[in-house]
Amino acid sequence: MLGIQIIAFIFCFCGLGAAIAATASNEWKVTSRASSVITATWVFQGLWMNCAGNALGAFHCRPHLTIFKVEGYIQACRGLMISAVCLGFFGAVFGLVGMKCTKVGGSDQTKAKIACLAGLIFILSGLCSMTSCSLYANRITSEFFDPSFVAQKYELGAALFIGWAGASLCIIGGSIFCFSIAENSNSPRRGYAYNGATSVMSSRTKVHNSVPDKTPPKHFDKNAYV
Repeated sequence: MLGIQIIAFIFCFCGLGAAIAATASNEWKVTSRASSVITATWVFQGLWMNCAGNALGAFHCRPHLTIFKVEGYIQACRGLMISAVCLGFFGAVFGLVGMKCTKVGGSDQTKAKIACLAGLIFILSGLCSMTSCSLYANRITSEFFDPSFVAQKYELGAALFIGWAGASLCIIGGSIFCFSIAENSNSPRRGYAYNGATSVMSSRTKVHNSVPDKTPPKHFDKNAYV
């Protein structure tokens, strides 16, 4: 079970790193580079700033200076991703305490409960990240396929796929942590039988057998068999 917990922690830690990378990324939605053939410029936006670049490698980013002009779905995605990162951090702390390879956390049963709690926290973190990415992607696709939408249309950015991958890793690793408590409860317990009386009797038997029999042998004459 120790190896399974290590694998689960690696999954969750990688998922947490992917969630942090997706939160800080500016490529949540991008314009198609083939849409402007002459100037070869494109725009990509994230949760915190909007950026523009061209084929010469020049980029210019402008952050969102106020939250009141940001659309509601972007603010919701911000809150969900921040919640996912915070939950992942606390899940990593509880996961380290609940793993069997660490020397903190108390007995094995206590550590198993802490590991299960860490698994639940990682699952919540993955759900927050997946909900945020799915909400943002749904807005992009609905605007892209809407014929009445005349503004600039965008495509899915790399940050969404990174967020989905990180959310999946957190959910898988958290589920493994939760199942580790079931394996710990199903492990056979060692029984200790009281062999005090048996040992006393066996010692008496050994002493009795060790004393040589000094009774003289009986001699029978020939008339005793008649």
